[in-house]
Amino acid sequence: MDRLKQPPPSVPAAPTAPPPAAAWAGAAAAPARRLQLSGGRPWPLGAVAGAAGVNFAVFSAHASRVELCLFDERGEQELARLPLPARSGDVWHGHLPGAGPGLVYGLRADGPWRPEHGHRFNPHKLLLDPWAREILVPPGGFDWRRPHGSADARHPIARDERDNARWAHKARVAEAGPPPAWQRPGHALSDTVLYEVHVRSFTRLMPGVPDAERGTYAGLASDAAVAHLRRLGITAVSLLPVHHKLDEERLVALGLVNHWGYNTLGFFAPEPRYAATPRPREEFRAMVRRLHAAGIEVIIDVVFNHTAEGDERGPTLSWRGLDNASWYRLPQAQRAAYENWSGCGNTLAMQHPRVLQFVLDSLRHWVQHMGVDGFRFDLAPVLGREAGPFERGAAFFKAVAQDPVLQGVKMIAEPWDLGPDGYQVGQFPDGWLEWNDRFRDTSRAFWLGGDCTRGEFALRLAGSADLFQARQRPPLESVNYIVSHDGFSLADLLSYDMRHNEANGENNRDGHPHNLSWNCGFEGPTSDPDVLERRARLQRALLAVMLLAQGTPMLAAGCEIGHTQHGNNNPYCQDNPITWLDWARADEDLIDYVAHLVALRRQWLPLGPRWYTGLVDARGRHDLTWIRRTGEAMSPEHWNNRTSRILGAHIGAPGRGGGAQLLLMMNGRDMDTEFRLPPGRWVAELDSTQPLGRVAWRGGGALPPHTSALHYPLRARSVVLLREAGPNEADGGPRP
Repeated sequence: MDRLKQPPPSVPAAPTAPPPAAAWAGAAAAPARRLQLSGGRPWPLGAVAGAAGVNFAVFSAHASRVELCLFDERGEQELARLPLPARSGDVWHGHLPGAGPGLVYGLRADGPWRPEHGHRFNPHKLLLDPWAREILVPPGGFDWRRPHGSADARHPIARDERDNARWAHKARVAEAGPPPAWQRPGHALSDTVLYEVHVRSFTRLMPGVPDAERGTYAGLASDAAVAHLRRLGITAVSLLPVHHKLDEERLVALGLVNHWGYNTLGFFAPEPRYAATPRPREEFRAMVRRLHAAGIEVIIDVVFNHTAEGDERGPTLSWRGLDNASWYRLPQAQRAAYENWSGCGNTLAMQHPRVLQFVLDSLRHWVQHMGVDGFRFDLAPVLGREAGPFERGAAFFKAVAQDPVLQGVKMIAEPWDLGPDGYQVGQFPDGWLEWNDRFRDTSRAFWLGGDCTRGEFALRLAGSADLFQARQRPPLESVNYIVSHDGFSLADLLSYDMRHNEANGENNRDGHPHNLSWNCGFEGPTSDPDVLERRARLQRALLAVMLLAQGTPMLAAGCEIGHTQHGNNNPYCQDNPITWLDWARADEDLIDYVAHLVALRRQWLPLGPRWYTGLVDARGRHDLTWIRRTGEAMSPEHWNNRTSRILGAHIGAPGRGGGAQLLLMMNGRDMDTEFRLPPGRWVAELDSTQPLGRVAWRGGGALPPHTSALHYPLRARSVVLLREAGPNEADGGPRP
C-alpha cells in the first residue's frame, strides 16, 4: 500500500454535522454581492458571535489587504470573499450581519512578498484564524501533497501561487456565551501530586472503558479511569498537549504521527482525534467537570515556543501568511530564515505585544471556557526572551502576575530551551513551579551507580536549595520526577543501558543517548529472578524517593503498573502499543505500593513545605539532621564521599503529623547493613523492599539487656521511613 496516498493514521473524517447554524445559513447561502461587512470593532481578536451577527478581528501590521473567505459547512467550497473594511492600528476588522455559530471561514492576506525583509504575504494561501475556537479538518485529513508550502522547497524564496483553499484547515465560529461555572478542587501545593499522562495512551487499552471512548477525553473521564486516579491518590493530571496539532510531513510519509502533540496548529481548540464525538470542545469540558467532581485538577501542556509552520521550507497555514515578520523571531542578518530556539524550525516572537496578547488570550480561554487549572509550558525560557537573553522580569511574566484570571492557576515551566543560555532551572519568577532535572539525574546517579556525592543527593531530597532558596522561593516550586514522557519509562530505566528507537525511522539516532540508566545485569526482558528482584527493588526505591522528597512530586503515567516502551526513549511518534499503557500486564502490587507512598505523603509530608535550618527548636529538637548509618551527624568529608550510598534524614519538623519525629533511611548499596537509630520509640511506616511497602516493625523504649543501641536492618537498595511512636502506642512488636 502506498502510504502517501492514504490519510494520516488516526485522523477522523471531518464532522458531517456542524453545530446548529440557523443563524448564518441565510448569509452563507446568499449570493456574494448581497453579503456586506460593516466596520465592526477591533476587539476581541478572532470571530465572536453576537445577537446581530459575527465580528471578525485579525491582527496584521504589514498587510495591505485582509479578506474574509466564507465556505460551505464541510469547508470544501468557497462561497464568498469579503475584504475586511476597517483597520484600527494593526487590527483589521468587520462585522457580518445575520451570521452566527457554525459559520466556516478562512482568511487571506495580501502584502509584500519580500522574504529577505521577513514578509511572506501570499493571497493564494488560505489562512487559519490564530484565534479559532473550533477548527474544521479537511476531509480525509491534512494532505501534504497539496500546495500548502510558502514556496517550492527547492527555492524557499519563490512565492507559490497555487491556491490551497480546498485542502486547508478552516475555522468555524464557536457558540457564544459567558464562561461556565467551574467547581475547582483548588489543591494547595503541599497537597499536590502530579500525574503526567497522555489522553490517548492512558485509556486506549484500559478495561472498563467503553470501546468507543478508549483513548479519548470521555475515556479519561470514565469511571474506570477516575477510579484508578483516585486509587493512587492523584490530585492533578498533567496532560500532554491537547491543543489541535498537525503531524509533520516526514512522519506522515513514514506512516507515523506526532503522538505527543508538540506541533500545535490551533491554540484555542482541543485536538479532535482525542474526542469520541464530533464535539471535542464539549467533550473536553465534560471531562474536566468529571475530574473536578472527583477532586482532580486538570493541567495541560502548552507549546508557545513554536508553531506547526516549521522553518522557511514549511507550509503557510496561519501566522506566516498573516504577518510573518511580527509573529516569528527572524535573524537580523538573514530575515528570510527563522531563529530556531525550539528545535522545531521557528520561534514565536514573545517580544511583540500582539504575540503576547495571543498567548494570554489562549491561557485565559482555557481557564475560563475549558476549565483547566494550570499549565505546563514546553521550553518555557522562550516566554522570557525579549532582546534575546532570558529575563525573569520579562513582559510575559509580569502580565501573568497581574492577570486576575491567571493568578489562581498553577504555572509549571520546563526551564530549558535551545536559545542562548537556555538552561534556566531555578531562574523563573516566584510562584512558578519548575521541572527539576537535577533531582532526576542525581537520584538516578545515587541509586543506579552514577557519579554523585551523598551531599548532592541530600540537597536534591531537601528541595534543591541551591536552585530555589537563594531567590527566596519555597521548595515546593521544585517539581521532582524520576521519569517523564521524554525518555525511558521507569521500567525501561532499569532494563536498558542503550536506547532502542528503531521504530522511529531515524536509524536509532534520535532520543537522548545519556540516560543514567542501568539494565541491572541484562539488556531487556529476562526471566532471571535475581535481575528481576534487583529491578523491582530499585523501582520501588526510586518511587519512594520521588514521592517523599521535599518539593512537588510528578509521577509519569505507567510507572505504577510497570509500563515498558521496549527500550524506546523517544516514542513521540508511536501511537501504538509502544506507548499505550498495557493494563492487562499491570503490576497490581506496584499500584498499591504507589498508593501507599502517596498516602504517607498526604499524612506526614515527611520533608515539609518550608526550608530547613538545622537549628534546635523549643523542644530541643533539630528540625533536620542528616546522619550516617552509625547514627552520627554528617561531617564535610562524609558529605563529599562519592562512594557511600547510605544516608539518613532525622526529621524533627515534618510537614504534618502533629509534631512526631520521622527518620528516613536510604541504602543504595547492593549489600544489607544496620542503621543505628536515634533514641526513642519507633514504628515503621515504609520498607521499600516489601512489595506493598508495609512492614510490621516496632522498636525502642526499654531495650533488651546488654543492648546499648537499637539498629534497623536496612536492606540493600531500600528506603525506610520510621516515625516516632505516639504516647498511647504500646511497646513491643518485632525487633531487628
